[in-house]
Formats: sequence, C-alpha cells, structure tokens
Amino acid sequence: MSYPVYGRIEGPIVMIGFGSIGKGTWPLIERHFEYDADKFVVIEPDARQHNFLKQHKLRYIDTALTPDNYREVLSGLFPEGKGFCVNLSVDTSSLDILKHCRELGVLYIDTVAEPWAGFYFDTADNAARTNYALRQAVRDEKAKNPGGPTAVNCCGANPGMVSWFVKEALLTLARDTGRDATPPTSRESWAKLMQGLGVQGVHIAERDTQARRTPRPRNVFVNTWSVEGFIAEGFQPAELGWGTHEPWFPENGHTHDTGCQAAIWLDRPGAITRVHTWCPTPGPQFGFLVTHNEAISISDYYTVGQGAHPEYRPTCHYAYHPSDDAVLSLHEMFGSGKQQTRHHILTEDEIVEGIDELGVLLYGHEKNALWFGSRLSNEETRDLAPYQNATGLQVTSAVLAGMVWALENPEAGIVEADEMDHARCLEVQRPYLGPVEAHYTDWTPLQDRWEHFPEDIDENEPWAFRNVLAT
Repeated sequence: MSYPVYGRIEGPIVMIGFGSIGKGTWPLIERHFEYDADKFVVIEPDARQHNFLKQHKLRYIDTALTPDNYREVLSGLFPEGKGFCVNLSVDTSSLDILKHCRELGVLYIDTVAEPWAGFYFDTADNAARTNYALRQAVRDEKAKNPGGPTAVNCCGANPGMVSWFVKEALLTLARDTGRDATPPTSRESWAKLMQGLGVQGVHIAERDTQARRTPRPRNVFVNTWSVEGFIAEGFQPAELGWGTHEPWFPENGHTHDTGCQAAIWLDRPGAITRVHTWCPTPGPQFGFLVTHNEAISISDYYTVGQGAHPEYRPTCHYAYHPSDDAVLSLHEMFGSGKQQTRHHILTEDEIVEGIDELGVLLYGHEKNALWFGSRLSNEETRDLAPYQNATGLQVTSAVLAGMVWALENPEAGIVEADEMDHARCLEVQRPYLGPVEAHYTDWTPLQDRWEHFPEDIDENEPWAFRNVLAT
C-alpha cells in the first residue's frame, strides 16, 4: 500500500520511551514522514524493549531521563537546534522537557502532562497530585512564553483525539437540530455554540471489550495499554470539569482557588470511583471516574465567562470501562492494598475478540444525548498498522496527527488538542480509527435504577452529577 507523506522532518527524531505506544508510533512515523533514518534515536532504559530495537536496527540510548541529566542528554541529541522530540514515556516531566525542547528550537509532542518519578505516590497533598495542578503549570508556562516553537501537550487518544470528537459532535448536533453548522473559528465561538445547543456536559465514554482466551493470572496486572500509566492515574484523585448547571456539590469535593477554576477534585482515587454512563455496544454501563487532562481542558475551553462562577461551563469527565482483565486487576490491587509485581499488556496477537469503543457523550440538550467516537476492533487494527492493539492505535494515530499539525504549524507555541485544527487532525487520523459513528440515545442516569434500593437522586435534573455518580 502507498501512504500519504505529510512532510519532511529535518534533524533528529528523538523518541522518549518505547513501550506499547512507542512501538506502535514508530511504524506510523516511518510511513508518513520523510526523515534521515540514521537520525532516529530512542531513549529507553527498559531492557524488555531492547531486543525489538536491536531486531529493527533502531538506535537507542539505554538511560532514564532524570531532573539531573535530561538537559545534557537532549542537548547532545539535538546539536543543530532542529528536529522533533516525541515523548511517550512515564516518570519524565513533560513540562521540563517541553521547555528545554523549545529553548533548543525543537518541535515537541507528548500524550500526557507527566511529572518526574515519585510525584504520584510521594506527594502528600492530594490537591497537588491532581491533573489540574499539572495542567495549570503548563498553561502558566504558555502564558509566560507565548508563541515560539510548537509544543503539543496531551495529544493521544484521550486526552487528544476526544477533544477533536467534541467539535465534530457539536457540528453533528447543530446540523441535526436545524442550526448553523459552520465550524466556528475561535474558542469563544465554539463555547457559544456548545452553550447555544444546550449541552450540559460531556462524558469521555469508553468501553474496552478486547479479550484473550486464557484467564487472567492472579497477581498480574493486565491491561491493553501502559500498566504503569493506568495505575498512576488511577491512584490520583478523581477529577472533573465542573459545570454551571450542577445543583449539588459532593461532600468530598474540593475546588481550586487559582488558575482557570474549571474543575473540582474528589477525595477518593479515580479508579474506584464509579459513574453511570452510556456507550453504543453495552448501552448503560458503569465507568471509572479516572482523572484525565481532557476533563479539565474541555470544560475550560468551552467556558463562557471566567473564574469560579462563569455564565456557562459544561461538566466533563472520563467514564472508563477498561477491559475485563483490567477491571479484575484493579479489584485485586485495591482489595489487597498493594500493586501487583507483574504487568502484562495484551498484544494484538493474543487478543481474540473485542473493540475499543471510545467517544464523547454530549448530554442534556434537546436530543438528550449524542455519542460520537471510534469503534475500532483489534481485528481491523491488525490490518491497519503493526505492533499494537485497538487501544494503542487510537493513541498512536493521534500522535501522528499531532506531529503533522506541528510540522505544518511550527511556530504555534504551547498548545492543547482543543486549540488545534480538529478537522485537519481527524483527516490525518481517521484512516486508523475504524468506524467513526454518531449515536443518539434517550437514556439518562435516572433510568435503570434498582427500585428496591432507593437512592438520593435529583429527579428534576436528570444529568446532574449527583445522578451520574454511583453510590
């Protein structure tokens, strides 16, 4: 097959981390960019990945980036002040590396606002451990140093792709309700569009049904993507963008006094905080309210007004039902009070069935709720790209789209997915997403309750977070 080539990357391409996402991103870079192969280098300290790197004759540096060495290592790899840094690692500070790459004149992309090793578990203050705090530090840097070399922050499937889905979903809803569906050209006009459509909030609603034949072994954390990444975010406090329509505030909820003030956090780990949500395949389901950057960035982006009491702001949060093996792994980990010592990521060759159904559920408007997203199967993934399952390809194709956008907009400064041209990004990504579909539903969180066990719910506001939060 022939694939579109989106441009030439001058200078080195440095990939930090070569886990499941790095392994899947590399062949997409191969397909879609011209570059000097001898200038592609991977920074990867995990010996488990070295055989693959050697087999494919990829140059790598066996070292872990730390606060003490990252500037020296990266400066040595970008001697001419040009190139592209693709950060797909854990336990490295996205902000510090982003800032240094911009100082060097190097394009940059990552999939998460990641801190240095130890932050998630050694930080005593829960408010300081939130994604709100991590994101705000990046936004503060953007405000202090606008413009300059492009650095795309938080651009994977989610955060990342789902922000582009929100815009497509809004245009779909506008067309289907007889309104003007001309794409807005500014943040303010996008926010006005969402407000005018009556959208109360957004669930990042995901159901992963990928499964293998063999049962999950005890004392092994099994997942379809980074186990370390999932455990880290699962132990962070549950977070959500907090909408102006909410009539009730959770007893264990906390606000922020500084920054955009678009979000709150709960004094409870996200990976054991359940919410009611909806996806096309299962219909109503439980999800976990795991913290994610997009929950804050989407609520912030679509705010009309400012501060803690704006004119309009949507509620937004992740509602994640991972693979069954991952759910069992979470139960075992939180039940025992200790992390499993063995980790395993399901590969495309061992998965025998299932899809990753990842989209955005826009709710509270005149058509009740609209789910818009990707329903990519592992079977189709094997035909589309090597070395990854369906979950991985939704991430790696978003990285590809973000790299294309950065190459085409090299002086855009620090940006999030919400601030990028969603149409261009989806144009690049969509060939790798399988069926991308829109589904309306009349379901609300008030339905499918067990009448034998009365709950303290708000029947006047069907989509209030009080009803979404599972007791």
